[in-house]
Amino acid sequence: MGTQHNAPDERNGALDGPGLGAVDGAGLGALDGLRIADFSRVLAGPYATMLLADLGAEVVKVERPGIGDDTRAWHPPADHDGTSTYFLSVNRNKRSVVLDLTTEAGLEQARALIADSDVLVENFRPGTMERLGLGHRELRARQPGLIYCSISGFGSGAGAHIPGYDLLVQALGGLMSVTGNADGEPVKAGVALVDVITGLHAALGILAALRHRDATGEGQRVEVNLLASLLSAMVNQASAFAVAGVVPGRMGNAHPSIAPYETFPTADRPIAIAVGNDRQFAALAETVGDRGLALDDRFRTNADRVAHRAALRDVLTERLGAAGADHWSAVLLTAGVPAGPVNTLDEAFAFAQKLGLPGIVDIPAAPADAPEERPSRQVANPIGLSATPARYRLPPPRLGRHTAEILRPFPDDAPDRDGAIT
Repeated sequence: MGTQHNAPDERNGALDGPGLGAVDGAGLGALDGLRIADFSRVLAGPYATMLLADLGAEVVKVERPGIGDDTRAWHPPADHDGTSTYFLSVNRNKRSVVLDLTTEAGLEQARALIADSDVLVENFRPGTMERLGLGHRELRARQPGLIYCSISGFGSGAGAHIPGYDLLVQALGGLMSVTGNADGEPVKAGVALVDVITGLHAALGILAALRHRDATGEGQRVEVNLLASLLSAMVNQASAFAVAGVVPGRMGNAHPSIAPYETFPTADRPIAIAVGNDRQFAALAETVGDRGLALDDRFRTNADRVAHRAALRDVLTERLGAAGADHWSAVLLTAGVPAGPVNTLDEAFAFAQKLGLPGIVDIPAAPADAPEERPSRQVANPIGLSATPARYRLPPPRLGRHTAEILRPFPDDAPDRDGAIT
């Protein structure tokens, strides 16, 4: 990635681990040697930097004195030490330093950290970093190779004043208008999905900018915002409006363009059935004991089934009431029909384990000279890389845990990576 640092374990004593689900031994990460100065907080930015940290990047998380990331206080639930599980979910493989950006000393330390980094990530309200003297234009003059990633709620223009909370974006961005039952109120997704999507876009943008820097030596600014990320992620619903002028509404668990593609009650609990073509529908009809459904003029093609969705749902509901969700899931999958019960989260993790897919990993405590550190249970990184898999090197850090060791390499007269004096 252009001019690279030493690997984190050589430089500041970070633990190393080999790959997906494994937390000991040696291994290479795809982003080894890359340092990220992470000024972000809450979810979108920390999620992006955690993904990059899992792949080998050294992430230094900059936090406020005494408070730290807002999510440290977002509990219950919490772990055995009282640390918010929200914070723990997006901050592994990072080291925490405390900097007071309201002081000149803190700003000097921040500049020194940035000067020794490849990437800066921030999600302050637009204009904040510029007021601190840490804006892209000023830093680019000193570090032309710096990748500067800004994450906002509604962009840096006319929407700069609108706070970027996920619930607000789900409302203003239209997601809630298509979520929930047709005769009920708009409903948000059960997780801060827009933040997660935006974090993925941020990580992708950073990697694209690094690829460009590899070829040219030139850094650039990466800008993502929650609203634009949501509109892009609305895919077929957004395209319905952009292309055909259709403004979609709430349909519960049904699909606007495919049927049957929703949940149905069974003898015990709901089952999801996702029929994507006529062959699968014929198999569904035969499996539920009503082969004639596939020959019924109302249900012959997908367009027919969409037009007569309510009638089809009534027939299938009656048939599926004869047995439980696990029974129907087994026989339908055997027949080639995508189907499965609506799992709770514990059941979902058990299902992933049954399939041999990444689920939960245990990250050991930090070095022996930090006895206050505790192990951490984490949800595994979902990206599989055959040569450079994700590694779980460090549990989420305590506030300011690494301030002394991170700031120690930066004397007042240290030259930055482009030769300027910090």
